[in-house]
Amino acid sequence: MTDPDRERGTTTIIETGDGGGGGGGAVIGVILVIVVLAILFYLFGGQLLGTKHTNINVNVSGPAKSG
Repeated sequence: MTDPDRERGTTTIIETGDGGGGGGGAVIGVILVIVVLAILFYLFGGQLLGTKHTNINVNVSGPAKSG
């Protein structure tokens, strides 16, 4: 099958412009995962690793009786 309008021996290169993103989306995805993990670590204050021990001792005396 030949094209009668095309000269013999020439090559036509058609560039579509969608040659790929170069991995930019993957880099953004990795950065977002790191940011989410950092926020979770900040919110839970290191309790995810079990390094923080909290000892809470609440000793509240009641109001003084009048009369």
